[in-house]
Amino acid sequence: MLGSLQQAFKVGDLRQKLLFTLFMLLVFRIGAHVPVPGINPEALTELLKGQLFGFFDIISGGAFKRFSIFAMSITPYINASIIMQLLTVVVPRLEELQKEGEEGRKVIAQYTRYGTVVLAFIQAMGMSAALGKSGAIVHPGIGSYLIIAVSLTAGTALLMWIGEMITEKGIGNGISLIIFAGIVSRLPSQISGVGQELSGGIIGAFNIFLFIVIALGIIVAIIAVNEGQRRLPVQYAKRVVGRKLYGGQSTFLPLKVNAAGVIPIIFAMSLMMFPATIGSWMSPNSGFNQFLNNYFNFGSVLYNLMYAALIVFFTYFYVAIIFNPMDVADNIKKYGGFVPGIRPGRPTAEYIDKVLSRLTLAGGVFLALIAVLPNFVIGLTGVTSIWFGGTSLLIVVGVALDTMKQIESHLLLRSYEGFVK
Repeated sequence: MLGSLQQAFKVGDLRQKLLFTLFMLLVFRIGAHVPVPGINPEALTELLKGQLFGFFDIISGGAFKRFSIFAMSITPYINASIIMQLLTVVVPRLEELQKEGEEGRKVIAQYTRYGTVVLAFIQAMGMSAALGKSGAIVHPGIGSYLIIAVSLTAGTALLMWIGEMITEKGIGNGISLIIFAGIVSRLPSQISGVGQELSGGIIGAFNIFLFIVIALGIIVAIIAVNEGQRRLPVQYAKRVVGRKLYGGQSTFLPLKVNAAGVIPIIFAMSLMMFPATIGSWMSPNSGFNQFLNNYFNFGSVLYNLMYAALIVFFTYFYVAIIFNPMDVADNIKKYGGFVPGIRPGRPTAEYIDKVLSRLTLAGGVFLALIAVLPNFVIGLTGVTSIWFGGTSLLIVVGVALDTMKQIESHLLLRSYEGFVK
């Protein structure tokens, strides 16, 4: 990994991409410390106690509890993306746009941006109203609410732009890297908290050792599943073109166990925060908020069951979007290939779909199990200062692996170009 990074910095255009990505992430970290005007910090700190808010603070890189302009993080953009992806399935016009290639995708991306701004403003107004009722706004009133809402919406729009710029001109997926940077930025303060618990006698050295062993084991499991694949054999028949004989070789079609990567986790995580957003529009003592506090609090059985179910659903949903078995089967048939024992065309597509469905189920269940691990690990080790989320580990490890693969693919492409030249 370090060798690939060193080589990347030696290549001019790759170095520019890496430096651009780092600069954009630096802008994100600076923005996470720019406060929204009109907020009472002491009242806000008291209000935002709780594990669900702690989780939101983790993915925003501390911006939420500081209530900076990036307090809502990138979640409105993710929610808008989910809505647009679902609408492409049920709205014929959007389905046609998706099939039109690059130009159609650009139109859908623009709709997603508009949706992001609308959702961000609605969420920001809800948060402003909730803060006003709780005494966390210095001068509560419609004027203050609008200023706060516009500030938060502008922050989300800026984050959306940063993410798109990283994806377009940098290295890696911009949205995933923003969440990655937010999680990693919180580690130093959390490690410091563990040190304080150790020195204060709250936990012992063995607890920390056990915690580290479990964390390393989970990281190894995540890497193994992310790299795991089922290889379907593909045989190409010999064919004569002019006076030359082509084909006859054997190859394979790689199907990944976790083809969806960290996207299902990010989608499910955003939706699980949606009830809290609705609750922010209501009184803290309302029946809905009482239900959330009693039965849907982070770590509750209902919360974990719904979270796991959403992860499995979005795993299937996202794989269905990025992988079309019929297209793959048609391409294999087009070039004279076939899966041994399976007829070309639709039977091959059905076979690929069957294998992929089993792999997707295994990948989705694995993601769900890792995501709901925090309570088990905290109960076993007693370490509470580090928000040990399987979600956090999945995102950090998954994004790191995907980014390194992209760097290595760029290096490989340039080595081929150098060979040709």
